[in-house]
Amino acid sequence: MEYEVVIGLEVHAQLLTKSKLFCGCSTRFGDPPNTNTCPICLGMPGVLPVLNKKAVEYAIKAGLALNCQINERSIFARKNYFYPDLPKGYQISQYDRPLAVDGYIEIETEDGKKRIGVERLHLEEDAGKLVHEGFPDCGSKSYVDFNRSGVPLIEIVSKPEMSSPKEAYRYLRELKMILEYLGVSDCNMEEGSLRCDANISLRPKGSKGKGTKTEIKNLNSFHGVEKALAYEIERQGKILSQGGKVVQETRLWDADREETRPMRTKEESPDYRYFPEPDLLPLSVSGEWIKEIERTIPELPLAKRERFIKEYHLPAYDAGVLTVDKGVADYFEECAKLSGNPKASSNWIMGEILRELKRDEIDIKECPITPAHLAEMIRLIDKKVISGKIAKSLFSEMYKTGRSPEEIVREKGWVQVNDPDEIRKMVVEVLEANEENVTRYHRGKRGLFGFFIGEVMKRSRGKANPEIVNRLLEEELKKREPS
Repeated sequence: MEYEVVIGLEVHAQLLTKSKLFCGCSTRFGDPPNTNTCPICLGMPGVLPVLNKKAVEYAIKAGLALNCQINERSIFARKNYFYPDLPKGYQISQYDRPLAVDGYIEIETEDGKKRIGVERLHLEEDAGKLVHEGFPDCGSKSYVDFNRSGVPLIEIVSKPEMSSPKEAYRYLRELKMILEYLGVSDCNMEEGSLRCDANISLRPKGSKGKGTKTEIKNLNSFHGVEKALAYEIERQGKILSQGGKVVQETRLWDADREETRPMRTKEESPDYRYFPEPDLLPLSVSGEWIKEIERTIPELPLAKRERFIKEYHLPAYDAGVLTVDKGVADYFEECAKLSGNPKASSNWIMGEILRELKRDEIDIKECPITPAHLAEMIRLIDKKVISGKIAKSLFSEMYKTGRSPEEIVREKGWVQVNDPDEIRKMVVEVLEANEENVTRYHRGKRGLFGFFIGEVMKRSRGKANPEIVNRLLEEELKKREPS
């Protein structure tokens, strides 16, 4: 029997607020353990939570960008479970009355655009963090750091509408870009500010029923999500093809072994004993405030990609690469406008700029070459002031020093030679110094043409205009053809 895959994702994104969801403690990452805490986020008796308005604003902004309907009235609930890093013994979340519902994200697939539904987006507080030391056979210890406890999260739950690991990867990438463009989350997976759980099931191809799903946790990269889902498809497929039944459970992804393994049987909502949070009033947001927030939403990745293709006549691939990061997209746009050559701007950014930034592990905002300087260099190439070969050396010098291209060209004497008489003189000198190779060329060794060009460029120290060199070399070789 053939099976089809059904995938849904639950994504937790930490909001970029300075303080926690229900108290004034800092959300700063990397501080010493248990220094960003107070009686409220430690769940001490008699304390009361106070809702962070900025967190609500960011959650609404994210909901609108994900095409969700914002509920003007939502309710916080207590999600009860015991875990060492959960100080109150419950988590304040939203359950049956979330902040936002019924949205979608559009992704690119091999068959064109596909719309993946977003079932809900709700606010909740984060738990603390367990730090384990040692191993069971030699006296292990576990420590609890409550700095993260109470940090504001949005949980974004997709509809089970993805049908392959690749689609799940693209959904996550698009979601991450949207949140970063909005400025509501830094989506740093290494610091835990973006976390993903995946639900996957298999069902007979063509059927409308639901297969038994498993949830995969401990996914700390998008490629990890893709690999874990591929592993589960193979594991569940093997069980079903042998007549077995898939067990509903939560499984952990072991990135080293590239396999999932059982963690616990899957809880259902009754296990959490949800009930309305008695210490918080229902959350009411006005339609006017929602409209005010909507006006602050910037141009989002999909719209920017489409505009780059239409306005700058870029290939879809270029537009895709340039819009992954909003900073890169802004850098490109400034450079393209100043240089008047969008495609050359795209080529230099996608090639040299991104390569150097990756090597140095820095952000586009820290790039030593400003968009204005890169545009200036492109204009020098287009005006034939410098050759493409010199441009490579010039780029390297600009990246090292941060200086303007015109200043460097003037200092180094890198202005391109465009005088045909001067170039012809060099061509003749090269041919006269290589008479044997000229003879071989006329006997059929046409590959020597490249050798002659190289020799002329050496003579000119890379400054001769390649087009003129090509033309004059052809003319001079023709003159020397045996009669």
